[in-house]
Amino acid sequence: MIVITGANGQLGRLVVRGLRERAPELGIVAAVRNPDKAKDLQGDGVAVRHADYSKPETLKAAFAGAEKVLLISGSEVGQRVAQHRAVIDAAKQAGAGLLAYTSILRADTSTLQLATEHKATEAYLRESGVPFVMLRNGWYFENQTGALAPALEHGAILGAAGEGRFASASRADYAGAAVTVLATPGHENRVYELGGDASYTLSELAAEVSKQSGKAVRYQDMPQQAYAEALTGFGLPAGLAGAIADADAGAARGELDCTTHHLRALLGRPTATLADSVRAALSGEVQPH
Repeated sequence: MIVITGANGQLGRLVVRGLRERAPELGIVAAVRNPDKAKDLQGDGVAVRHADYSKPETLKAAFAGAEKVLLISGSEVGQRVAQHRAVIDAAKQAGAGLLAYTSILRADTSTLQLATEHKATEAYLRESGVPFVMLRNGWYFENQTGALAPALEHGAILGAAGEGRFASASRADYAGAAVTVLATPGHENRVYELGGDASYTLSELAAEVSKQSGKAVRYQDMPQQAYAEALTGFGLPAGLAGAIADADAGAARGELDCTTHHLRALLGRPTATLADSVRAALSGEVQPH
């Protein structure tokens, strides 16, 4: 039996769907904070169970019978280490033979603010003795293409990455990698640095948006603090705005580029391209892979 935590989220739903298509005979548990919002996941080899990272008492029942667990990192920055530890403890207690964790690119050496909790979680997972897979996801295309309307309206994509390169991949591609490690053998105690086949700068992103939309869009580079303040002005919480601006600064240092091609290998095909992602965003379609 494979347990997917955070299964009601955007990544989790893609993983559940992928496993349902690839290996429904394994038995899939969609572990979610609010089962009422996941009723559509039930059936065709998928069971829905209540699992709240912040309520360890819910995890024992959710993980009963688990052979493999996918821990999708939580969204509550500042609380995630304790939450993730509770999940790892529950997986160990259940006797799981593998726990895959969605981490961040080069978590052990990254200087990004977002990497801190991932690094601590990875360390705890290694110490737990549970066989692990570190799925170190790079940047998501959707982080940049998910809201192109303001860029099209104002003719500018804002950022603080300079000419730093992003080896982004689609959410669907990262989900596909998780499906592979859960549905096939031989991934125990492996670390996968995951990123798209080709990297790009934000100037190249703006050029692609211009090309496909027919509207002139340029990249406007800003100091990190000014970019964070701009994001706050757009309505983002200060903490999130700061983390995004910090990630851009990290990209300028090369921290979001990736040349391993681990993602392509796990998928068994090329990753989605920048052009694919811009096209999907402009058309309102789901990312193609």
